[in-house]
Amino acid sequence: MEMPSLLNDRYQLQDTLGTGGMAVVYKARDLMLERNVAVKVLREDFSKDPAFRERFRQEARAAANLSHPNIVTVHDFGLDQGHLFIVMEFMPGTELKTLIKQKERFSISEALELMIQACGGIGYAHRAGLVHCDVKPHNMLVTPEGRLKVTDFGIARALSTISPDEQSDVVWGSPHYFSPEQAGGRPPSPASDVYSLGVILYEMVTGRLPFIASDSAELARMHREDKPVAPRYYNNSIPSALEEIILKVLSKEPSSRYRTADQLGRLLLGLYDTNPDSNHTMAFVNDTFQGARLQQAASNGEKLDFTPQEKQAKVESVADQPKVMEPQVVAPMVIGSSAEVPEDDYYEEYWVEEDEAPIDWKTWVLGILASLLLIGLIPFWFYIYIILKP
Repeated sequence: MEMPSLLNDRYQLQDTLGTGGMAVVYKARDLMLERNVAVKVLREDFSKDPAFRERFRQEARAAANLSHPNIVTVHDFGLDQGHLFIVMEFMPGTELKTLIKQKERFSISEALELMIQACGGIGYAHRAGLVHCDVKPHNMLVTPEGRLKVTDFGIARALSTISPDEQSDVVWGSPHYFSPEQAGGRPPSPASDVYSLGVILYEMVTGRLPFIASDSAELARMHREDKPVAPRYYNNSIPSALEEIILKVLSKEPSSRYRTADQLGRLLLGLYDTNPDSNHTMAFVNDTFQGARLQQAASNGEKLDFTPQEKQAKVESVADQPKVMEPQVVAPMVIGSSAEVPEDDYYEEYWVEEDEAPIDWKTWVLGILASLLLIGLIPFWFYIYIILKP
């Protein structure tokens, strides 16, 4: 079946942006809203397969409910002339995998700037109850200005649907980047995405993957059993603190890693803020974890060196707020159905001032009169009890 040039009488397909095993992505024009969009069209042979059609719908549903500056926004989903398609925001940029091939090795500050943003997007999905399940640099787009956005939630899983006892003979994900539990057919978790982020970070700062093999089965075995070579073996300019984080993230057991991408992102943010080579005015890092930076500085008793944009945002947010009186503690969102709060999560304190109430003179006058009446009863009681006593 020939690909139509117009879908749903609205999306005019123009250029091919990329091709994959399941779908083709086109640059298109939204004729209704007069804007450029990206349209991902499921290949014709897969469009006839109910399983792939459902997986495609799942991607649209999962991503459509996510709104974050580091996640590609989904605008629409449809079926036209036998072709399933997803309409997404058009973002001029390059796949992170392409940049890795071009640069071979990123500087520490460049790697942190991009990975903090990736953690921001994936962490937001975790808070929304989703596990991406296919985190890899091919699914991350980077604009010329340095904004990173995560895309392709095609095999994302809702945490509420994942049973800790489930076992699958089908392994989803990319062999170079999936976690040991995914490689073994065990259920994924947010920590699985954290492992994949660790593989990407390892590749960015060393110029090579932690595990390399000629076939998927061997890669799966290496993820499950082999210990990665320490990153500083390939690049001794890597700070020891960053190496420790990477090796912890690449632990075989999910419980030994950071539980969510947010936790990893906050640690990387701390390294970024203390790295003398980091560009601390980079807005994309600032707006990804600005709240975490504010809280980290406050908890350490430090005064954060805000950028002009952060200062203005802080002034605007505080301008309409009441002054300080008494604290109210708000508990963090708990991931999944468990009521247990992860030990690394934190509480945020919000201070609220109670407006000074006007003096109620009527109440004061009535109170004084009542006191005088009580005092006047004392001599009357003595008169009754002592003088008139028989």
